[in-house]
Amino acid sequence: MQAFEIAVTQQGRMVIPSLLRKQLGLKSGSRLMAHLENGRLILEPKELLWEKIYQEMSAIPAKTDLAQELIDERRESAGRE
Repeated sequence: MQAFEIAVTQQGRMVIPSLLRKQLGLKSGSRLMAHLENGRLILEPKELLWEKIYQEMSAIPAKTDLAQELIDERRESAGRE
């Protein structure tokens, strides 16, 4: 794994090294999603994040009513309070 040092400007801007941009297929205007994970800043291409979501959702049986499951969980939780 190759590591790169990236400077943050006064405005909070960073430049992603060209090698990393090429490996991720990033071009001008590409969108990234950012989140914190165990004190680390994670940047992911938005398309990659959507792919992960679709993969996880495809494992749920088509008959499953997620909205109803959430309602049932909330009612159960409220009943315990």
